[in-house]
Amino acid sequence: MKKTKIIATLWPATNSEKMLEKLYKAWVNIIRFNFSHANYKDSLDTIKVINELNKSGRTNIAMLLDTKWPEIRTWDLKEKNNYKKWDVFRIYVDPDKELKDLDLFCDYPYLAEDIKKGKCIIIDSWLFSVKVLEKKKNYVLVKALNSAVIWSRRHINLPWVKLNLPGITKKDKEDIKFAIENDFSYVAASFIRSGENVKEIKELLKKHGCTTLKIISKVENEEWVENLNGIIKESDGIMVARGDLWIEVPIKKLALYQKEMVDKCRVAWKMVIIATHLLETMIENPFPTRAESSDVFNSVLQQPDCLMLSWETAIWKFPIETVKMMSSIIKEAEKSIIYKHKDFDFNGFSERDLEKKILIKSWLYAWEELWAKAMIILTKTWLLARFVSSYRPNIKVFAFTNKDSSIWIMNWLFWIKPMLHIAWDSQNYTRTMELAIKQLLEKKILNKHDKIIAINDIQKDSNEIPIMEIIDLEYFG
Repeated sequence: MKKTKIIATLWPATNSEKMLEKLYKAWVNIIRFNFSHANYKDSLDTIKVINELNKSGRTNIAMLLDTKWPEIRTWDLKEKNNYKKWDVFRIYVDPDKELKDLDLFCDYPYLAEDIKKGKCIIIDSWLFSVKVLEKKKNYVLVKALNSAVIWSRRHINLPWVKLNLPGITKKDKEDIKFAIENDFSYVAASFIRSGENVKEIKELLKKHGCTTLKIISKVENEEWVENLNGIIKESDGIMVARGDLWIEVPIKKLALYQKEMVDKCRVAWKMVIIATHLLETMIENPFPTRAESSDVFNSVLQQPDCLMLSWETAIWKFPIETVKMMSSIIKEAEKSIIYKHKDFDFNGFSERDLEKKILIKSWLYAWEELWAKAMIILTKTWLLARFVSSYRPNIKVFAFTNKDSSIWIMNWLFWIKPMLHIAWDSQNYTRTMELAIKQLLEKKILNKHDKIIAINDIQKDSNEIPIMEIIDLEYFG
């Protein structure tokens, strides 16, 4: 088992029953539906396949919906524009303006208002950058800082510009409703800029009576620098969305920002994903670069919950090979880590939950003295599993639950192997634990010579009290 989970993006290369099963066998835990490109009809067909695979026991895959948000782009061109360094031209915000020569149109209506003279505009992910010379009512005059060939509908980034755009769009609301109706476990909200953006999504979930969908805020521009703490506070997790972030922030600081986000999430007891450009050359090549291998390795050393593959599994030639490569690098990196069970903040929970948190930390230290083979948890709400995961255990952890929704949420959690309990008995926790152990023995995951730690809740005076047992399976049953 690997500790760090893998998210794979779905699209033509992997959108079939056969490929989904192959992804799972290659150690994918979560499938990402990217609604910058996905549509409802095709997604419903795929959801049906995933549900059938999960129900049959052939896979155990959770689903994540990634929202689109309003992208800023150039407009359609009759032919490609060929720019030379120092060329001067206009970028218009009036769609009815007839473009001449090298002029472009930008679909962000507030460009001339919001951009400052002397600032840069990034076109097509750093392929082309221009400097603002003058601002007029319906256009900005710019100078090319490098040569480039630009075609229609290219991305535009405006670093350090506070965009006059909604936190959540009409399409985002429709997509999130789709996620609610189809039992997605997570929604990755694009271009979150403040905690207020997250609250808006929470209100939407509340309106639809949804309590299970987890909000993952994608941090993709520089506004997060001043708002990161508020974003983390309101979110269930953070995605370090490096695809746009590397354009928006100074490239020399990208690695520092990634580490800061991972560290802050861990302290705040929030889940965290590192995403984008991890093994991108494997879109077309069967082997990664040395730099990509090091990037994955070093990202694992930071101890995030998940790493995410984007185009690597969505298009082209080597999606399964890419997942296998990532899994092998993850496992190798994890061999070099001795997890120290760092503590985390714990606000807004009951005194009983605080007791569970403290006890679990002590149990993890007990395991290191006893060298038990594994830890088994019984959890209906997945809270116990999240406590264990947050301490980054060095021991295999099997978390049993009687709820499908808890299974899918726990697919996110670092080093947690979620398992559906075949005969959960809420009135007899001892019996429930015995049946969980028997299930692992029958699957040959454990054997009679193993020693395990079992974490359970016993019922006493209408309260659930956590207990720990050290069980030598040689004498079990």
